[in-house]
Amino acid sequence: MDIQAFVDRRARLLRTMGRGIAVVPTAPERVRNRDSHYPYRHDSYFYYLSGFAEPEACVVLVAGDAPRALLFCREKDAEREVWDGFRHGPEAAREAFRFDEAFPIGSLDEKLADLLAGQPALHYSMGHDAGWDDRVVAALNRVRANVRGGTHAPAEIRDVRVELDEMRLVKDAHEIADMRRAAGISAAAHRRAMRATAPGRFEYEVEAELMHEFRRSGAQAPAYSPIVAGGANACVLHYVGNSQSLRDGDLLLIDAGCEVDSYAADITRTFPVSGKFSPAQRDVYQLVLAAQDAAIAQIRPGQPWDAPHEAAVRVLAQGMLDLRLLTGNLDGVIESGAYRRFYMHRTGHWLGMDVHDAGEYKVGDKWRPLAAGMTLTVEPGCYIRAADDVPQALWNIGIRIEDNALVTADGCEILTDAAPKSVSDIEALMALRD
Repeated sequence: MDIQAFVDRRARLLRTMGRGIAVVPTAPERVRNRDSHYPYRHDSYFYYLSGFAEPEACVVLVAGDAPRALLFCREKDAEREVWDGFRHGPEAAREAFRFDEAFPIGSLDEKLADLLAGQPALHYSMGHDAGWDDRVVAALNRVRANVRGGTHAPAEIRDVRVELDEMRLVKDAHEIADMRRAAGISAAAHRRAMRATAPGRFEYEVEAELMHEFRRSGAQAPAYSPIVAGGANACVLHYVGNSQSLRDGDLLLIDAGCEVDSYAADITRTFPVSGKFSPAQRDVYQLVLAAQDAAIAQIRPGQPWDAPHEAAVRVLAQGMLDLRLLTGNLDGVIESGAYRRFYMHRTGHWLGMDVHDAGEYKVGDKWRPLAAGMTLTVEPGCYIRAADDVPQALWNIGIRIEDNALVTADGCEILTDAAPKSVSDIEALMALRD
């Protein structure tokens, strides 16, 4: 972890704010059931500014002539550390994470009103967390109650995520290194899953192979709930049951990626349970792969965000006509949206600390131009449910191919290309199964 990167981000946000105060809390711990908690994961905005992974914490930035960065966190508590593990405590956290000041989180409510007093603007994500909204509003009301003493509350509340989203859109070298590592581990997990797949195994057995590879390689967690969808399940976009037996002759769609030091990978591969594509499966697979190739060719600085999607749609729509899934002409099925019956999602999304990462896709009413350092997914698909007007050979074929792309100075780098995706590479790897 490079602490200077977090210091630089705080300084950049302070400059952007001009004058005012920002309040950025971390995520709360969540009870799973009774006294068992879900594994803790910090808030991405908070961590982006702090590098601090403990719960019950908040960053406060005061912008102006003498900018300050403050951290509020849990106090040292020897007894709780016996049960729950190490805590930095304010003083050690201030030094380790290079804040100007640090205080116990229990003092925040008292100090926040003093910090808000006289500030022209509050930068805060109102509506993101009801508990924190109540704390911030209570502090604002305490300031307003003292207006006869000559102070005033911030006249304006701005969404701090607006500034932070713009910062998070372009990754620095440290972020890219983390994303490369997450991509490499995730690609290895997909290779392991291909070699572990066979008729009669269950989807959850293959999921276990993914999770094993994630953890043994140092990833802290899956970046999202893995999709391991055999046969018709692959036509359910967010299928996470992962409970069915795999059948000879079916395809298996796996959408899974790990998180490394808070940065995500997001890979989808689709391959035959038997190890060999049928002619119909091969036809649809090659169509989706061609659509992905067309989308990737559009990723370079200056291109509008929507260009990869538009390129993929044209290839997919023509392929649907060729496969007799649709009738008419190419422009007609695109204009009418008829292709959406078999391809109903977009071709990608931002990727970073969150799987669907921060950042607007349009600036004003125009698609945002891509820039070097942005990271995104490229994930066309084709999902063909059984129906009377669909050729029977194509029934229940669900295919998605997803990679992670880093926009470079003159094009893009595919971070996840170590996961096999050509028909020949997939079949060759699966031929090595025990």
